[in-house]
Amino acid sequence: MQFSQLGLDASLLRSLDKEGFKIPTPIQEKVIPLILRGEDIMAKAETGSGKSAGFVLPILQYISQHKGEGKAKIKALILTPTRELTLQVAEDFRRFGASLPLPLKSVALIGGERIGDQLYTIQQGCDIVVATTGRMLDILSKKQMNLSHLQFFVLDEADKMLDFGFEQELDLILHALPPKRQNLLFSATYPSKMRTIASKITQEATEVSIDTEKPTIASIHQRAIEVNHDNRGPLLRALLKQYKWNLTLVFMANKRAADNIAVKFRKHGFLAESFHGDLDQEERIRTLQAFKEKKNRILFSTDIAARGLDIDDVNCVINYDLPRSATDYTHRIGRTGRAGKSGTAITFIGHEDQDHFALIKKRCSLEIEKEQIKGFELTGAAPVKEKGKAPVKGKRKSKKDKARELARREREQS
Repeated sequence: MQFSQLGLDASLLRSLDKEGFKIPTPIQEKVIPLILRGEDIMAKAETGSGKSAGFVLPILQYISQHKGEGKAKIKALILTPTRELTLQVAEDFRRFGASLPLPLKSVALIGGERIGDQLYTIQQGCDIVVATTGRMLDILSKKQMNLSHLQFFVLDEADKMLDFGFEQELDLILHALPPKRQNLLFSATYPSKMRTIASKITQEATEVSIDTEKPTIASIHQRAIEVNHDNRGPLLRALLKQYKWNLTLVFMANKRAADNIAVKFRKHGFLAESFHGDLDQEERIRTLQAFKEKKNRILFSTDIAARGLDIDDVNCVINYDLPRSATDYTHRIGRTGRAGKSGTAITFIGHEDQDHFALIKKRCSLEIEKEQIKGFELTGAAPVKEKGKAPVKGKRKSKKDKARELARREREQS
């Protein structure tokens, strides 16, 4: 099927051709006609499946065909979980809308930039707002945003957004929206809790499911290398010298570890940087751009880079530290093997990681034989697990308290 068969107008087809898009992905093929017909949708598709263009194109077409006289009014609100994805989606609106007969204005609302400047930009008139949840709530609290003309409400990476206590924040945003609108939810997963929350947004959604996970993972060569934790750095340097990957994304457990190892690798002559939520917005943009342009070849990152970042040329993903869950493992390795290309994903496993990696393998149905590299063999014995003290009732944080703390930290990062 061609884009011209989906009901898109000539100006958008020109933009697609200019950007090198020839054939729609499966998710685009399914959702674009549904959105053009005005249906609410709940679309299930993995990161990297082309879902952003799936809603960007029909929204651009609708607004272009219904643009009134005078100052632009907000017709579409797109919420995303991270600053990077917000900027990326806003850029998609700009580039795909470049050939429209009437120019449309999109605004990205993210933390780390002056809220007064963002409010001024909105008040000058805009058609499309792309925002992180935290900054959207900040803007709404100023009571200077008119959403009465809104036609589209979109949640991108919805499962990530609706996790960790976002329900209350979402309620506040929904209260500010007109009840009659088209709702578009895009997500990699729809667990039961998220479906319950999503039911507040729409009751009449058409469900669309695209199973892209298996073919995506099939294009990735997965390896599991056993190595002592204190030997991971030397092993990584040896692998980088051996394979000479153009771009390598290395996932670390925390921000401090990412910073520290990036400094060490630069001392060894590698073009390396760290990437995490403590960087200000200017630093984030600069670091990602340098990585995309191959000015830096190695990016040591926390899980902030596991979802939503569109970098097609990552040759290898390294799990320097194991991810917290099987889902995080899938999202991490999905940063390589994109856009029809092959990729490599390598996971380092020490004595301390054996049980957790076995659980990831089971939940992801992985068949990966563990290996060892000569000169970096796993040595010593596994540490003996000591039985912890019995918990004291009332002294430990509840799951709800932990979720609230995590939600607060994520909002601060967004």
